Amino acid sequence: MRRSPPSLRLRLSADNLVAASGGCWSVLGERRAGSLLSASYGTFAMPGMVLFGRRWAIASDDLVFPGFFELVVRVLWWIGILTLYLMHRGKLDCAGGALLSSYLIVLMILLAVVICTVSAIMCVSMRGTICNPGPRKSMSKLLYIRLALFFPEMVWASLGAAWVADGVQCDRTVVNGIIATVVVSWIIIAATVVSIIIVFDPLGGKMAPYSSAGPSHLDSHDSSQLLNGLKTAATSVWETRIKLLCCCIGKDDHTRVAFSSTAELFSTYFSVSQGDLVWSVSSEADLDAELENCHHYMQFAAAAYGWPLYIYRNPLTGLCRIGGDCCRSRTTDYDLVGGDQLNCHFGSILHTTGLQYRDFIHVSFHDKVYELPFLVALDHRKESVVVAVRGTMSLQDVLTDLSAESEVLDVECEVQDRLAHKGISQAARYVYRRLINDGILSQAFSIAPEYRLVIVGHSLGGGAAALLATMLRAAYPQVRCYAFSPPRGLWSKALHEYSQSFIVSLVLGKDVIPRLSVTNLEDLKRRILRVVAHCNKPKYKILLHGLWYELFGGNPNNFPTELDGGDQEVLTQPLLGEQSLLTRWSPAYSFSSDSPLDSSPKYPPLYPPGRIIHLQEEGASGRFGCCSAAHYSAKWSHEAEFSKILIGPKMLTDHMPDILMRALDSVVSDRAACVSCPAQGVSGVDVA
Repeated sequence: MRRSPPSLRLRLSADNLVAASGGCWSVLGERRAGSLLSASYGTFAMPGMVLFGRRWAIASDDLVFPGFFELVVRVLWWIGILTLYLMHRGKLDCAGGALLSSYLIVLMILLAVVICTVSAIMCVSMRGTICNPGPRKSMSKLLYIRLALFFPEMVWASLGAAWVADGVQCDRTVVNGIIATVVVSWIIIAATVVSIIIVFDPLGGKMAPYSSAGPSHLDSHDSSQLLNGLKTAATSVWETRIKLLCCCIGKDDHTRVAFSSTAELFSTYFSVSQGDLVWSVSSEADLDAELENCHHYMQFAAAAYGWPLYIYRNPLTGLCRIGGDCCRSRTTDYDLVGGDQLNCHFGSILHTTGLQYRDFIHVSFHDKVYELPFLVALDHRKESVVVAVRGTMSLQDVLTDLSAESEVLDVECEVQDRLAHKGISQAARYVYRRLINDGILSQAFSIAPEYRLVIVGHSLGGGAAALLATMLRAAYPQVRCYAFSPPRGLWSKALHEYSQSFIVSLVLGKDVIPRLSVTNLEDLKRRILRVVAHCNKPKYKILLHGLWYELFGGNPNNFPTELDGGDQEVLTQPLLGEQSLLTRWSPAYSFSSDSPLDSSPKYPPLYPPGRIIHLQEEGASGRFGCCSAAHYSAKWSHEAEFSKILIGPKMLTDHMPDILMRALDSVVSDRAACVSCPAQGVSGVDVA
């Protein structure tokens, strides 16, 4: 973005990592899945630790906050055991009491040693910078010591459990206290085992045979086989992780396909585009009309989320208003409406839209992978049949989002290049089949044949709404679509241009989703790696500064993080003080733009739907939006303005539907009140 404020623009300065806060952390963690393949593409990986002869999915500077948490737990535990021993040692003069006394004393000594070791690990982890782990070279030895201490911990916890189980005849308070210490011991041991499993990289040892010599001694065929084998292995690992994470989801065909697509996306992105300069001119009168339409139809897009969003928007009164609908059985009014799994949703839908039972044709909250909830209603105010598709609300929806490879959209239109996001395309096809095959649209237009069709949705629902409108346009030429905060990576450039005449997208501020695509993520990855290469702050300081900036605001430029005397020219040089970060077999170090995503036919550059209205906040409304009312400006924008992901504290909150609704309320009321404002003719020219 050329027009973003300099303080929040992601340039070659680590200052902006402060503004990124958690976003920076997540990108820094990308090595955890892709350090294995990064060498094959001429990039570099962050310094993952090497323990037991293999690289692990954690860096030596990642242990500050986990170490602090464990330290607090251990110290509180040690104080509790000491208090128990001092207060009740006189009651240990009983059968088996000597064993329990010995157990507590040895446990306190063992805990003291662990506390000292964890303190040392935390202090060493705070040294150096992200790309200069030299000051942390003693970390591996400390971790070996820490891991060795788990064996006496496990042995002592087992002995304590055995002694307590023998039925010691001592004071019940003492016995209960010791039982609690045994339980806590096993909980911490179990948590440690889980942590080790999480940071264990099954592929961490596969590059060892080539780490020094590289593949230069292999012919091109062997190198290709090696690379393909590593890609397959990485995809398999990611698929296993996703299946474990989503173990509560069913195992139907769509779910298995979504698992595979998501795993391939992650393994490709974590391995190791340019917009055209186009003028954007639209009339101010057209902008006012479309803003009013967006303000009206956003109510339907919000209603599709059901009761969770309604309660979130009305925390004090929402439950009281719709609580009765959750308890009562279906009434005759409900029978007027087709659909399934309504539960508590119908009451919130009525309150959000202001419609009556009889105005709804179909309401479905059936939710599976590639199958989105939606509602169909008669909007008498705008004389339209409204189809509203729900956005992301469940783990199934997330899998639909992450099925990001491209497929050809089966639609009747003159466009040749019809590539679209696979997951969203499948979801739109599901709604299309329900609307047509189940006769839902036919029923609606039999009641109101003169009405026009309007399709709306927010986020994932906005992308599905755009695709659905395109699918239905052959049968309903007057169809209109309003996509609120839709994903950028939706469909081809040709379909983007084709949709200009019947789709309007609305984007708020620095919302990350309308800028989110696989190619944009790859671009962000490269930019942040360039920043990280010249960041002279420890990771924990960056995160603390980011947290402070997120909570209390301020200027990120107050936290200098550029290497002394550094300039942009040295960004092409190897990282300072850490040759192990470089690709050992790469002939030259570079931030090459070549990547598996740039050329992959599965992930071509994709674009947002329709014409785009961009709402931007004017001035500051306070960090939490409670100090003063925010005011917004609106303008037509070209898709190229959303060709890069912007890092900032509102990149996530600007996507929330309640924030978008408040922004629409503000901008529509402000523009309606500004009756004396001079006409501006055109919205101006923006180049990205």
